[in-house]
Amino acid sequence: MNRSKKHHLPNGGFRNNDAMQMHHRSLWNILKWKITEALPEKVSIPVVDDDYSVFENSDKSLTSWIGHATFLIRHRGMNIITDPHFSERASPVQWAGPRRYSPPAIDIAALPHVDVVVISHDHYDHLDRNSVLAIQKKQKDNPPLFMLPLGLGQWFSKHGIANWVELDWWESHTHRGWTYTAVPCQHFSGRSIFPDRTLWCGWVFEAATEAAEPGKRFYFAGDTGYSSDFKAIGEHFGYMDMAMVPIGAYEPRWFMKEIHVNPEEAVHIHNDVGSRLSLAMHWGSFMLTNEPMLQPPEDLQLAKQQHGVADNDFIVIKPGKITALFEQL
Repeated sequence: MNRSKKHHLPNGGFRNNDAMQMHHRSLWNILKWKITEALPEKVSIPVVDDDYSVFENSDKSLTSWIGHATFLIRHRGMNIITDPHFSERASPVQWAGPRRYSPPAIDIAALPHVDVVVISHDHYDHLDRNSVLAIQKKQKDNPPLFMLPLGLGQWFSKHGIANWVELDWWESHTHRGWTYTAVPCQHFSGRSIFPDRTLWCGWVFEAATEAAEPGKRFYFAGDTGYSSDFKAIGEHFGYMDMAMVPIGAYEPRWFMKEIHVNPEEAVHIHNDVGSRLSLAMHWGSFMLTNEPMLQPPEDLQLAKQQHGVADNDFIVIKPGKITALFEQL
């Protein structure tokens, strides 16, 4: 695909497609946010205790929200997990940093076999070292393929993981009949003082056509602010059978708007990419921003009503609840 590489910088780093004011890069703004904005009450979401063994042999299409941006998806015998995070904290260490207030819906030890792991970017609440290494160790005889945005392969190799593929925006890779495409989103990266040296992305993964039936198309939006990228994704692919879209970590808007969508903008993403069914994510696990922890679903409900989205077309599922996909499509 002939796409502009304007997101590549001369120093080897990356930038977003849309111009940004970069409020999140200002030390003054960071201090202002931390000092003037009070954190709301910390609460947890009840976890449903469903039986994940169905992901080992079911011929149905299934999904479960494990928490934050971590979904487990089964379709046509393939198990795919997004941004696996099972640790107590979203931090380089487990004695400090943002901690979980809602536990992951399942322990890694009980996780069914995973065929593919998709990673959106390197922030600690999306790329968790302990979780990645535990999955790799658990499946050492048959490890998953890690699909990565450009530049992250070096981190995985450093940690002894060789079974990865990294892609630039709009590049694709086919694995066991599925096609994985890295697509743009509006965010940033960095686990050190050197930002944006690895890329950030969303993912579209498509099952192969089988018996004249088009393969289902899944969209994982990653971590993002609202931008023109979503209309471009919708124009290219036409529709998504299922999308996983963030709805949390959006207040205060003066600071978060460019890097985190709010529920109304999540509805815009749902419409832009032509999603037939969207599932909410990126809320309720960590206290990252200033909206009340249970506010995102309420704001999503209002946004759906305001923009004419049917209630069952963009849903919030309980963590741990195993949901059969496509029965209503």
